[in-house]
Amino acid sequence: MHSYHTLVVLVENKPGVLARVAGLFARRGFNIHSLAVAPTEDERISRITIVADTESAPVEQIVKQLDKLINVVRIDELAPRDSVEQELLMASVQASVGERSKVLELCQIFSAKVLDTGTQEMMVRLAGSPAKLDDFEQLLRPLGISAIQRTGRVALPRLDHGSSGASLRSVS
Repeated sequence: MHSYHTLVVLVENKPGVLARVAGLFARRGFNIHSLAVAPTEDERISRITIVADTESAPVEQIVKQLDKLINVVRIDELAPRDSVEQELLMASVQASVGERSKVLELCQIFSAKVLDTGTQEMMVRLAGSPAKLDDFEQLLRPLGISAIQRTGRVALPRLDHGSSGASLRSVS
């Protein structure tokens, strides 16, 4: 059983920054479980969400190395209970005309969307928590998945609802 930590790294939105972050993980032998990157509400800053396998290195060591990169502005570790994590899954599933009802039923149960329909396949999309996507994928597998792509996690701290709990741990 792997142990994963979600790090949100704010970086300057400049060419080569993502390559330097990924290169650091490769050089140090840190394993990335998932990685998502996009500009933030401030066009000068990008948010990189990294789900790191902490069996390959302790989270403190990963943070220490990331903090040395010149374009890193801030690093936060998001605890699962204090954050909202989402992923996107797209899959092409074997579905002849007679078997489409099985795919449609799963889509209805999970609130997934049919994106395309071919003569022998259907393409579906589901956005949600990683656990929800895992469950959906597991139920699609017996039908025959011919192609599947998952985006990797994106995460933000939960909004303050008046509780005194902290939603993230700033580590830089």
